Amino acid sequence: MTGFPAIDEIDDLHTVRDWLRFGTSAFTKAGLVFGHGTSTALDEAAFLILMALHLPIDQLEPWLDARLTRTERIDLALLFQRRLTTRKPAAYLVNAAFIQGHRFYVDERVIVPRSYIGELLLSNALSAVIEDTDAVASVLDVCTGSGCLAILAAMTFPSATVDGVDISPDALAVAHHNIEAYGLSDRVAAFQSDLSDNIPTGKRYDIIIANPPYVAAAEVAAFGPEYKAEPQMAHLGGADGLDLVRKILAQAGSHLAPNGTLVVEIGTGRAMLEQEFPQLSFFWLDTELSEGEVFALRAAELQAVSHKPPQIKVQPLKRR
Repeated sequence: MTGFPAIDEIDDLHTVRDWLRFGTSAFTKAGLVFGHGTSTALDEAAFLILMALHLPIDQLEPWLDARLTRTERIDLALLFQRRLTTRKPAAYLVNAAFIQGHRFYVDERVIVPRSYIGELLLSNALSAVIEDTDAVASVLDVCTGSGCLAILAAMTFPSATVDGVDISPDALAVAHHNIEAYGLSDRVAAFQSDLSDNIPTGKRYDIIIANPPYVAAAEVAAFGPEYKAEPQMAHLGGADGLDLVRKILAQAGSHLAPNGTLVVEIGTGRAMLEQEFPQLSFFWLDTELSEGEVFALRAAELQAVSHKPPQIKVQPLKRR
């Protein structure tokens, strides 16, 4: 084997603790970029070690002093090497991403799932904007990607049927894989639609959730390798990042039940959105790692949204 690490280095690294330190140092030295489920070199090394050794994803400490077989050390070295040389997100290398402990299959056909809406669903935080969560009978997940939020919505609202829509046939193939893996094909459907364009006229949902592309074009053009490895259409939100958010605001009222609720993740565009739509009373839902990046609106409020919103001055957005 050539490349990273050398044979003698493999023979010097015996325990999980050794590999955790080695990986953290190597990833830091190489200047890798994180943000696809982990935020530091240490967390990235831990994630790859646990996945390579088929250990529980949330339990590193019990195994720190466990010794690896030579085959395990070679496999782990090759995985670290792929992370360093390809600069692909770790989730693509192991075909797995986690939201609140729930595992989903992912590959380069979909963005690595990391939506804050997942936490909001599973923590019951949406009860702040939904009067009776037990009465939710239908959910629409716009820009479903891997199908993760549609699946989590089905878990959160056990009496509901869920539709997930996406413009990408490749993403929908991954979504179907995950839906089948969770045994939810009888309650969760995924089909092609540009936002809600292919939703049957008159069909209404109690909840619409959306994690659309919301990164400004200039930022997408400046992406580093890890973010460039993801489908560009999953990031690109137009000149200021809010093009699809505006369309969702314009369309959602036609597909929400009279007492329905819209929940949308928008990144760091709160100030621009509030300036452009002063007639709307956005309810901001914070999570452990986000503040002012997800809003909720009731169906009645959406009637105030013009289908041709006024244009505003373009401002750059910061990457979340």
